[in-house]
Amino acid sequence: MNKISTTADDILACTRMLIVARGYNGFSYADIADVVGIRKASIHHHFPSKVDLVTTLLSRYREETAAGVLSLENSIPHALDQLRAYIEYWKTCISDASAPFCVCALLASELPVLPDEVALEIRAHFRFLSGWLAALFARGLQQGAMALSHAPQVEAEILMATVHGAMLSARAYGDAGIFGAIMDTQLERISAVS
Repeated sequence: MNKISTTADDILACTRMLIVARGYNGFSYADIADVVGIRKASIHHHFPSKVDLVTTLLSRYREETAAGVLSLENSIPHALDQLRAYIEYWKTCISDASAPFCVCALLASELPVLPDEVALEIRAHFRFLSGWLAALFARGLQQGAMALSHAPQVEAEILMATVHGAMLSARAYGDAGIFGAIMDTQLERISAVS
């Protein structure tokens, strides 16, 4: 498979930024053209439709997430430490505004009005993340590092909802520290180490 050109990468990066700032229906190809400094026809050359553009973005986003998860698994042996690193990643992204919100979580709030192809990518991301977290919680139990109130799959959904809700709270209050305060409490709740 050929690597998509730098222009396409710039278009995708801009799209991600605009989705996080405005949502799916809050931007157009004209907005992207203005930010990237290209003509709308060039965007259509790379991505014939907005659905093509956003599904490509979300597919890549899921690939990035999978690569990040694999990196955590390869570099950190203990499940609780992997979870801490995952939460620390988001603390940093929110604090430095490099990725202040999970693009799939943000778009999930718009599911009723999104094209089916986009909704499919969002659900695939949620399934992937939930599966990874459930496996992580199961390993944490086996390692004796986590004390769970519920089955690993339920805990995965609770944590995922808490992460996304904490992102919303940080955004609503304009305070990145809110995310950390909420998530640190969750880490304390599941840690078997007192």
